[in-house]
Amino acid sequence: MAVTKASAKFIKVSPRKMRQVVDLIRGKGVAAAEDVLAGLNKKPAQIVNKVLQSAVANAEHNNSLDRKDLYISKIYTDQGPALKRFRAGSMGRASMIKKRTAHVSLELDIKAAPKTKVQAKAKVESKTKAKTKAKGGKK
Repeated sequence: MAVTKASAKFIKVSPRKMRQVVDLIRGKGVAAAEDVLAGLNKKPAQIVNKVLQSAVANAEHNNSLDRKDLYISKIYTDQGPALKRFRAGSMGRASMIKKRTAHVSLELDIKAAPKTKVQAKAKVESKTKAKTKAKGGKK
């Protein structure tokens, strides 16, 4: 199978917020995922949509695949480095603020065509014939 990948790194969004969006589209087809992302009013939805479009473009250009045959086989978010900033706290203290970043990775794969009963039966028969030949034929 032709797996196509795309990723975005050092995105200025918390990984926790990014995972909320990523979990909604995991395992869906490209068209369904685009519809879900278009309907979300969240900043990570725009970023994930860009990564999805990049992966689809990679699949079409590099592997000559059709976008309607693709689905999201893997998508995950990792934590990136946190920017550490300080804000004035009470009684002359300083309190640290972590501005978190995230990495998004996405893989597209081709949808497997559903097997018919005839194809499945032919496959089983060919396996049994191969086994009998290996044993030396019928007795």
